[in-house]
Amino acid sequence: MNSKHVVVLDIISLTPQLLEDPELTPNIQKLLHKGQHAKVKPVFPAVTGSMQATYITGEDPSEHGIIANGIPDLDYKEITMWNQTMIPMQGKKIWEKLKEQDPEATTSILFWQFSKLSTADYVVTPAPIHLEDHTILWCDSKPRDLYGKLREKLGEFELSSFWGPLASVKSSEWIAKAAVDVLEEYKPRLSLVYLPNMDYHSQRYGPDSEQARQAVRELDRVVGEFVEDLEERNLIYDTELVILSEYAFRPVHRPIHINQILNENGYVAVKEVQDMDFIDLEMCCAFAMSDHQLAHVYISHEEDIPSVKALLEETPGVAEVWGEEEKKAHHIDHERAGELIAIAEPDSWFVYYWWLNNKRAPEYAYTVDIHRKPGYDPVELFVNPETKTIPLDTDKIGGSHGLPPRSEKDLVSLIVTNKDIDLPSQLEAKEVHDLLLRLSLQASGKSMQS
Repeated sequence: MNSKHVVVLDIISLTPQLLEDPELTPNIQKLLHKGQHAKVKPVFPAVTGSMQATYITGEDPSEHGIIANGIPDLDYKEITMWNQTMIPMQGKKIWEKLKEQDPEATTSILFWQFSKLSTADYVVTPAPIHLEDHTILWCDSKPRDLYGKLREKLGEFELSSFWGPLASVKSSEWIAKAAVDVLEEYKPRLSLVYLPNMDYHSQRYGPDSEQARQAVRELDRVVGEFVEDLEERNLIYDTELVILSEYAFRPVHRPIHINQILNENGYVAVKEVQDMDFIDLEMCCAFAMSDHQLAHVYISHEEDIPSVKALLEETPGVAEVWGEEEKKAHHIDHERAGELIAIAEPDSWFVYYWWLNNKRAPEYAYTVDIHRKPGYDPVELFVNPETKTIPLDTDKIGGSHGLPPRSEKDLVSLIVTNKDIDLPSQLEAKEVHDLLLRLSLQASGKSMQS
């Protein structure tokens, strides 16, 4: 093996089933022909925050603490969705282990979730600056002038292409080009590169839609252009490519308004301000942090747990409600987890809304505001063409994910362009961490120490 660099392309929902259709993925098929394929069993929850943290640490959510895409601060009674810093992630990171065993090895991270305040060597991550009347599109980077260099060459990274109604393949195109530039200039041993665009249409229209299939074709083109760029810069022979995925989508048609149900039954507290209902987490007896097909339910008084559990178990679309025993069995028994965890039926997903009348929704509900909403909001992928606002129409959503993996349909793909390693046919998500570390050490002629 002559490679000096390992580049991991994190492609959201690349399943073994998609690879069975060569018309969709001709460029990825070429890489597959040169290497090996394995199926990966996701952790629970199968969402970006938890999966990426597992790949980075090699631990379950019960150990690394990323129990969803949201992080509750139980002391301050706050919920932060899409935390971008590395701080909440517990455990040693892959690039820290790599440097321990090879002090000369460096790592770059492009657009993975936990990039800010990272101990990695090179970083590029979205960091828009919100002013009173407009937003400055920007990215944080390490070194600090890195984004400026990329921006001068590639143009500004369009945040609207990364998330929201205008989210498209443009985000993946920019990130892939930036990854090659970073590889050429800094020569990191390990590069973690996030290419998101297969996420968008699978949620908008469902994973079986023609729009979702077109997104696969677009992403395959990006991968092909990435390889061509490596070839043109004479980087291809020194580079080991790994294509990695996080979760598989399920078609959905039933939104579960879990917090409205809790509100109707007296568990949710709101603050009425200027004819809007804002959540009052301090006074809530129970509140659900909704995240795709699961919801962490935080309950203030232990005596309310049985009645809340019974209420949710009777709710259409809810398949299971987990307590302490089930949380431990699924390796989600972290102090940040809810007293209960609600699991949706495969055709259902959880909505964060708590207000009982859309006329009383907070203003930010109608905007792309991923950090202020205390729950995940896929409806941000749509826009009302008349009002230019996010429509509060949860029936629009066609796909979701996050359930505990229980069948072949829940497995995702891993491709390694290396036939010299012994790759099993299936891996646990935690085992991917060790594989990436081993490949990175082999790239320098070292073997992994236990």
